[in-house]
Amino acid sequence: MTFYRRAPGVPARLGILAGTFNPPTRAHLALARAALERVDEVLFALPRRFPHKSYEGASFEDRVRMLQAALEDCERCSLAATEGGLFIEIARECRTAYPPGTELFFICGDDAAERIVNWDYGHPDAIREQLREFQLLVAPRARAWQPPAVLRDRIHPLPLEGGYEHVSATEVRRRIREGEPWRHLVPETIAAMVERIYSPAPA
Repeated sequence: MTFYRRAPGVPARLGILAGTFNPPTRAHLALARAALERVDEVLFALPRRFPHKSYEGASFEDRVRMLQAALEDCERCSLAATEGGLFIEIARECRTAYPPGTELFFICGDDAAERIVNWDYGHPDAIREQLREFQLLVAPRARAWQPPAVLRDRIHPLPLEGGYEHVSATEVRRRIREGEPWRHLVPETIAAMVERIYSPAPA
């Protein structure tokens, strides 16, 4: 794990927001703000490789720069690159970077939580075993997903106010590509960077 920004202090409860950040959006920051009501620090984790997608669009270095700019005013936010992309891999990297006993909470939307819970890890009890090492804070997106009853003591709702359900990096890229308004979907501090990185090349 390589840190590009580290919050001061030693958190007892660490929130982890892992993603592609292609680009970072206002929804990412809203998730972090909401989670900071429950945890001491939020770590934005940018994997160097992903289990279900490859790097396209912005480079790894561009994503780091955008995140650094987006997090300028968030004192309790950290930013690090991770070698692994699965939550369990990231959690174990966090175990080497933070003190023993730190509680880990991955922050995600219910669409991502459903995908994580239903992922084929190779044996049926894998997700239950993983959730012994970390918990989930889950914000509502487009639908009301309910976790399996056997996992509910490790998966917690994260209320998110402000109408971010349809804010996504995919939507930002689509709007830029189609020439539609998009700046309201990203932090103001990175709008110029987003425009430079994602605007279509002149014909």
